Amino acid sequence: MSMSTSGFQPHHSFQADDQALLPIAAKVQARERLSFEDGVALYRSGDILAIGWLANLVRERMHGNTAYFNVNRHINPTNVCVASCRLCAFGRKKGEAGTYTMALEEAWETAASGYTEAVTEFHIVGGLHPDLPFEYFMDLVRGLKVRFPKVHVKAFTMVEVAFLAKRGKMTIAETLEQMKAAGVDSMPGGGAEIFADRVRHIICDHKIDGGEWLETARMAHKMGLRSNATMLYGHVENDEDRVDHMIRLREVQDDTGGFQTFIPLAFHPENTMLGHIPKTTGMTDIKQIAIGRLMLDNFPHIKSYWQMVSPKMAQIALRFGADDVDGTVIEEKIYHDAGAVTPQGMRRADLVRLITEAGREPFERDTMYRAVTRSEDSFTVAV
Repeated sequence: MSMSTSGFQPHHSFQADDQALLPIAAKVQARERLSFEDGVALYRSGDILAIGWLANLVRERMHGNTAYFNVNRHINPTNVCVASCRLCAFGRKKGEAGTYTMALEEAWETAASGYTEAVTEFHIVGGLHPDLPFEYFMDLVRGLKVRFPKVHVKAFTMVEVAFLAKRGKMTIAETLEQMKAAGVDSMPGGGAEIFADRVRHIICDHKIDGGEWLETARMAHKMGLRSNATMLYGHVENDEDRVDHMIRLREVQDDTGGFQTFIPLAFHPENTMLGHIPKTTGMTDIKQIAIGRLMLDNFPHIKSYWQMVSPKMAQIALRFGADDVDGTVIEEKIYHDAGAVTPQGMRRADLVRLITEAGREPFERDTMYRAVTRSEDSFTVAV
């Protein structure tokens, strides 16, 4: 992978107010894997600058001064969903006010309407619709591939795959094969939430369990479909649940190498059944990015998703372990239904400025982190 390290010098002197971090720092500097106990100790520590220093050390060891972004387009084909997840403000029951389901032509038009900046990726996730046939989703992907052959299709979470398998009366493996054949190039990382059963029973007991999510990801990776992985934090989980979640991801990654990016997602309680829970603080958001970088030593990338934490926090996160800020998005419905007040989309120039002002070097990537070179209205991807 190409990256720029011009003028970049790593630092070597670690200082901490919290002495409990010293043995963890020794491991990080020696490139040793952190344990479950180390992860919990990091969460318990208030020494955010020391934690951030260590995360930045790992981040710069892996990526130098480079910060990645892409020009992408989110498509959410339907918000009708059979699940009743208490964490969700996006899904609606069939027949409820505010439901929508795009006709295929409408979905393709939605894709085209955001195509002015030469989008390199379509990101497709939506509700678990009880009536839409499996072929609707395959036709959606096929139609995108016909109309936009150069655009990478990142589609369907592990949760959606399990649901589509049931709808199509197929195994998970057969479903993944059909997706690949239709033109799905990789998969997003949503629906992971927190793997611990205790937490899932409270926040999303209608979804597949954590083990099934991980096994679906494992199978996808072994078929050649890379994916991302998320973790939803800031609701009813505790520090141990978060560390357990990351270690389970790390174990699958040891086996498959198929995860590209870890994306911590801050819980937005507005308009959900968990509306009484306070929003995450900046300290929690930054700490989660940093600990993600330190625990997930085998994940190539850590993303600070600006839609969730705000562009300003995403910018700071580039110094606390994150190397990616996601993309232009154009329109994003799921988190905005939950009360996100960030803009619905950012222009390419805005992302470049955000990265540059953080003192990092912007690197426009495609979904596979290859360099994208732009001309006036088109792009080419480095092979």
